[in-house]
Amino acid sequence: MRLIKNKIELNGSGTVTLCPEEPEDMWHAYNLIRPGDLLRASAIRRVTTTQDTGSTSSARVHLTLEIRVKSLDFDPQLSQLHVGGQIINETQHTKIGQHHTLDLELNRNFTLEKEVGSDGEGVGWDSIAIQMLKDAVDEGGKRRAEAVAVVMQEGLAHICFIGQFQTILKQKVEMSVPRKRQGGNDHDKGLSKFYQVTLDTLLRQMEFNTSSTSLASNEPVRPVLLASPGFVAAGFQKHIQSVAATSIPALKRLLPSIVVVHSASGYLHSLSEVLQSPSVKTILADTKYARETKLMDDFLDQLRKETNKATYGPREVESAVDQGAVGRGGGVLIISNRLFRSQEVAERKRWVSLVDRVRDVEGGEVRVLSSDHESGRRLDGLGGIAALLTFPIVEEDFDSGEETNDQS
Repeated sequence: MRLIKNKIELNGSGTVTLCPEEPEDMWHAYNLIRPGDLLRASAIRRVTTTQDTGSTSSARVHLTLEIRVKSLDFDPQLSQLHVGGQIINETQHTKIGQHHTLDLELNRNFTLEKEVGSDGEGVGWDSIAIQMLKDAVDEGGKRRAEAVAVVMQEGLAHICFIGQFQTILKQKVEMSVPRKRQGGNDHDKGLSKFYQVTLDTLLRQMEFNTSSTSLASNEPVRPVLLASPGFVAAGFQKHIQSVAATSIPALKRLLPSIVVVHSASGYLHSLSEVLQSPSVKTILADTKYARETKLMDDFLDQLRKETNKATYGPREVESAVDQGAVGRGGGVLIISNRLFRSQEVAERKRWVSLVDRVRDVEGGEVRVLSSDHESGRRLDGLGGIAALLTFPIVEEDFDSGEETNDQS
């Protein structure tokens, strides 16, 4: 995401103008934009006009509209973000109060304004929003996927991109492969065709340059994980090697990055099993995904050992912070970014205040996990918030009616 203009005031109100350049930037925009914000972007609106004769005609006109955000609809697979709200700037073709949906697009600027209201209704650019903005425009961070995974079985393949902030299904390949029959080769032909279609799809999604034959090409090659039950993934690897040796020499650059691992099936849910395998953990050791996964593994390990140095749930964690157990010397607050999407201003302020207190007052570490990664989904299953403690505490008895899943 490219930062075009930054006009954030000291009181937390202000505007930023951004230009999304990569599909993952739409994910960042989805997390930055909240109901109640003001969003300004170009739009296409169908306008109907009535002639003096009574006949009508319609045309699509390009406008720059500003809306007060009411809802967001994000498609992670297509990286499309639709933001609905009420128009607040009157134009020749629109009136204040009309509803419109802005479709944010790559390489088109949008301006986002957050307000701090005197009535306390606006949260403005709080510490979490500021950090999200920094993550979105981090020029040093990798904007492309850190790894690619193909989870497959005969006739079925799911191609997934593992990014810094989300794991998304990019393409599903499904074909009919004939069963093995004695004396026939239909199965082998069908499997070979399946492998080729999967390879073509994989290269297209990776935007792999097959015209470059240089092994020293500057094009980065990410780890490619091939996973399946049985020998399907290994067979796919051999197919890639064969194609590299015969028709597409450029594929030789891809071969060293391929890792074959076992999975229970070719369905998407098996991806979590793949990412937990020791060989994959070693490959992804330096990635944000791996650091988040290790943090959740350490937390769950403390829970299993019943050391009383780990706790989870909203009130339980808040109690631990009140006791000074999430501070200097190893305290870690682990919180899901899902909690900051709450449409309740008071709810968001609750979690932002807790983060600020742990980080700035108690001196503890704060780790915000993405709910679009496996580690974040595991955390969501625990209420979206947990903590590693500096010393053991005895948890208080809370009412059974306490919410353990605060979300919008």
